[in-house]
Amino acid sequence: MSKQKAPRRVGENEALAVGTTIRGSAQKLNLVAGLIRGKKAEDALNILSFSRKGMAVEARKVLASAIANAENNHNLDVDALVVAEASVGKAITMKRWHARGRGKSTRILKPFSRLRIIVREVEEEV
Repeated sequence: MSKQKAPRRVGENEALAVGTTIRGSAQKLNLVAGLIRGKKAEDALNILSFSRKGMAVEARKVLASAIANAENNHNLDVDALVVAEASVGKAITMKRWHARGRGKSTRILKPFSRLRIIVREVEEEV
């Protein structure tokens, strides 16, 4: 006997993509995620493409992955997708050190973040 299939973490009309180790602070990534929350998927891709923020490049990759998951894995209509959720959290933090004067050193913290994007298929209102 095989193991039972894991239950879906999102609804039947939703698709999920997660970027686990995005280099940069969660605060900066959350500013970019706030730009696309609640927007149509196509509009959100355009916003991220032309945003001048550095984190927008990584956020765009995760959003494109969520859209591809919706189309290929869950057979959802790409034109009817909306960014239902874009949540940001902390991941690991690399610790480095920097040599200073008089034999001392200083810690350098290099944070990583997680981005979880859920796209939902909605019916077009006439």
